Amino acid sequence: MTRKINWGIIGPGSIAHKFASDLLLSENATLFGVASRDIERAREFGQQYNAVKHYGSYEELAKDPDIDVVYIATPHTFHYENTMMCLQEGKSVLCEKPMGVNTAEVRTVIEEARSRNLFLMEAMWTRFIPGTEKMLELIGSGAIGNISFIRADFGFKAGPDRPERVFNKKLGGGSLLDIAIYPLYLALLLMGVPADVKAVARMYETQVDSYCAMLLDYADNSKAVLESTFEADTPVEAYIYGDKGTIKMHKQFHHTKKLSLFQDGKSGKVFDIEYTGNGYYHEIEEVNNCLINSKTESSKLPLSVSLDLITMIDRVKQEIGLWYDADR
Repeated sequence: MTRKINWGIIGPGSIAHKFASDLLLSENATLFGVASRDIERAREFGQQYNAVKHYGSYEELAKDPDIDVVYIATPHTFHYENTMMCLQEGKSVLCEKPMGVNTAEVRTVIEEARSRNLFLMEAMWTRFIPGTEKMLELIGSGAIGNISFIRADFGFKAGPDRPERVFNKKLGGGSLLDIAIYPLYLALLLMGVPADVKAVARMYETQVDSYCAMLLDYADNSKAVLESTFEADTPVEAYIYGDKGTIKMHKQFHHTKKLSLFQDGKSGKVFDIEYTGNGYYHEIEEVNNCLINSKTESSKLPLSVSLDLITMIDRVKQEIGLWYDADR
C-alpha cells in the first residue's frame, strides 16, 4: 500500500475550505497542516478538517519535514513569494491561479521548481473536471469537426456583500486575474496560443478592471470571444463552434456538470456528468498521483501551459492599461 501524501494549506480562506473538504474524500491524502498568520484561525480551520497540525506562520509550515506538498490559497499578489518560499524549503506546490501576477514571476517559480526537481502545478481545477474531460473527448473524436471559434463568459455582480479583495489592486484585484483566467484558459486548452490579442476594459475607481472583453485571433483564422465582469451576473457558459457541430458547456462552464452537443443544426445529445465533492477532488488526485509516481509536473497541465496562460494575461493587461506593483 502506498503511503498517503501529506498536504499543507497556506491561507485558510473560502476556496481553502472547499479544497480541504475535498481533501478529506481522498484515500491518498492527509491534511497534515494548515497555516495562517492568525494562529486561532489556523487552529479553527484545522479542527474543522481534522488537520494533524496548525501553525501561526507560513514559514513554520514550509519548514515542517513531514509535509510533502503545499496548497497555496493566499491572494494573487502573494502567490509568487509563497510559492518560492515553499520550493526553497524543499516542498512541492499546488498554487492557486494565477501562479504569479506576470510572466516574470511565473517563469521564475517554474525555474526554481525545475532546479530543485520538485513538483509544481497551477491549481486550474477546470482541466480535471469530468465535464471538461468529456468535452475534450468529444472534440478529439471529431464530433464537431475543426474548431472555428469559441465564446465564453464569466461574470458576477460584486455587490456590498462581496469581499473587498476583488477590487483591491494591492491583492491583485480585477476581473482579469480573478475570473477572465477561466475563459482564457479554455481558449488556450482548445486552440493554443493566439497570434494576436485585442482587449478593452472598464476600470473601477481602484484602477483594476471591472469589465474586460477579449478577442483572440489565431494563425489558422479561428477566433475566441471572451468576457469577464464584476458588474453583472452573466450566463457563465461556453460555446465551442466547429465546422460540423457545436458543444455548449453549461453554467458554470469552468466546472460544468452538463454538456450539449449539436450536430447538423439539430439539438443533439445531452451529457450529465457529475464531479466528486466540490470539484477540487479531481485536481487533488492528479497531484497525489504525480507525487506517488515521482513526477515533477502534470502531463495534463504542464508548466508550459501556465507560462503560456500568464503570457496571454500580460498581453491583455497591456491592451487595457492594467498593472500591479510587481509589474513596475
